[in-house]
Amino acid sequence: MSNEISKLTPNEVWENFYQLTRIPRPSHHEEQIRQFIADFGKSLGLETIQDEAGNVIIRKPATAGMENRKGVILQGHLDMVPQKNSDKDHDFAKDPIETIIDGEWVRANGTTLGADNGIGVAAAMAVLASKDLAHGPVEALFTATEETGMDGANGLKSGILKGDILINMDSEDEGELYVGCAGGEDATAKFSFTEVPVPAESIAFKLNITGLKGGHSGLDINLGRGNANKIFFRVLKEAYKVCGLRLAAINGGNLRNAIPREAFGIVTVPYATADKLVGLIAGLTTIIKRELSTTEPTLKIELAKTEMPASLIDEQTQINLTHAIVACPNGAIRMSDSMPGLVETSTNLAIVKSDNETKTISVSCLMRSSVDSARAELGSRMDSVFSLAGAKVTLTGGYPGWKPNMESPILKTMLQVYNDKFGRIPEIKAIHAGLECGILGGTYSHWDMISFGPTIRFPHSPDEKVNIESVIKFWDFLVETLKNIPAK
Repeated sequence: MSNEISKLTPNEVWENFYQLTRIPRPSHHEEQIRQFIADFGKSLGLETIQDEAGNVIIRKPATAGMENRKGVILQGHLDMVPQKNSDKDHDFAKDPIETIIDGEWVRANGTTLGADNGIGVAAAMAVLASKDLAHGPVEALFTATEETGMDGANGLKSGILKGDILINMDSEDEGELYVGCAGGEDATAKFSFTEVPVPAESIAFKLNITGLKGGHSGLDINLGRGNANKIFFRVLKEAYKVCGLRLAAINGGNLRNAIPREAFGIVTVPYATADKLVGLIAGLTTIIKRELSTTEPTLKIELAKTEMPASLIDEQTQINLTHAIVACPNGAIRMSDSMPGLVETSTNLAIVKSDNETKTISVSCLMRSSVDSARAELGSRMDSVFSLAGAKVTLTGGYPGWKPNMESPILKTMLQVYNDKFGRIPEIKAIHAGLECGILGGTYSHWDMISFGPTIRFPHSPDEKVNIESVIKFWDFLVETLKNIPAK
């Protein structure tokens, strides 16, 4: 049913989005989509640039009578988050996304959809290809590897782009204009362990945490959703105390900017306590499902017999790791004082993975805050928690937030355009996610910046979906905005 989306309105946007779903584009596997966009620009006879950071820039001259308008940069990122349900057979580096029209929404079949940020990219492509839209000078900036480090934005050189106004199309609520975002930083803790033999008279199990919703670690962090890593080690701590459970391997979460939906581990217990473990898991499952009954109705905690592992993680490292994960801050840490309902500071305990070859366990967290000092303080807390447990902690990849400018000329223009077009004033908001505006504005400090987009729900998870009606309004708003860009 994938090609049915190309027939939706506005056709010029949906046809482009359909083409994007055909091209694998997970972060760090963007060669095909980068070439596709570059070929697209050249096929239109437009100036097309590929820079060293993997960004693609396409310039389109102003239409007749609009040459005196300020230059506009339409910006979106090329990569998508690769998340799938555990029962879905899909290779994001090779397979196209299978899309489904589900009532008022478009979603994918068991995977992320890539509407984040594919719809924004598709809209920029539609502007570039149009022969009848009125607009001043336009540059489309398609950035690389946004989802795992904002590599393209960080690598963009000054002086390449000529425009005055940046319109980022990576927000996810139609009818809202975004004028600020959080900055972020990665915290990584590494534990070294010793392999020890499995005690005699043991039985091995696979402990699985599945069925969680996950979601975007910025947009969804305040929704009270379960974290698979937190749940896994909560169970592990109790099972070690009661049943002598030992850990052989852990694989929880896989993306720093996605709330972990699943965690899988290989564990052993003495034969004598195996039945007690089964009963303990059943009891904990009931308790945790009751706690999360509203936010996580499909949570599963399952225990299944498996082959005996070759070795175990040494007991002291297991204890230290467990205490650190249980104590690690996670979720919304503080709400904004100036913008009610906005998360100011948060952290996502994203990934916990063991590696028997290197004999290490890596714990990855993504911290966000709109207040740089608060982000630094949270980083200090993370360092303390894991350093006390004997891990080596590094803080890397920090990027700045985007400070709101309530006197922004493009904000005033778009408020008026939206009110004239739809009969109401859009909401002005900041977002607790890492839009590229903060980084790009550091390189091009003269830019007047704003962000908007269609309504997307549950990005960074297989439940991701985009509202069809909102794409119509998003496109109409973009078209009217380009008509009304002020003169230089």
